[in-house]
Amino acid sequence: MDWARLFRHLTASPWRRRRCFPPQALAAIEAAVRACESRHAGEIRFAVETALPLHRVWAGLTPRERAAEVFAQLRVWDTEHNNGVLIYVLLADRDVEIVADRGVGNARVPAAEWQACCQLIEAQFRAGRYADGACAGIAAVAEVLARHPPDRPDVGNELPDAPVLL
Repeated sequence: MDWARLFRHLTASPWRRRRCFPPQALAAIEAAVRACESRHAGEIRFAVETALPLHRVWAGLTPRERAAEVFAQLRVWDTEHNNGVLIYVLLADRDVEIVADRGVGNARVPAAEWQACCQLIEAQFRAGRYADGACAGIAAVAEVLARHPPDRPDVGNELPDAPVLL
């Protein structure tokens, strides 16, 4: 058991999420998603979770596994051309994960490109620039999607642009 991780999740509070992502940051993230989606056929969702329930941490749930759950929960997979991408932030673990549907996923995009997007966001977050990091990450994901477009044309905005706070 990773006691430090358990402690981080135990002590994480909604106040921290509100401090990192105040309303003006959430508005900037939504605007970034909307602007970036006009440049490619993918659909981007941005989700922030403060901490996991302690029993999930105790069971060893990884941020990557949780991101896959959130991908399903938010129905990011539910697009006509399977072109959804989730950017998932788990504040207690200081971790960013990207989950892409099969239309724009690892078969089309090397995992290293998604990892580079995550590292860009994490570097900004370490410097305390949460809104800037989120917007830069969204732009980086948009660049990846523009370089590796889905096989089919864009059908419009299928998923909400507003960030999700879990």
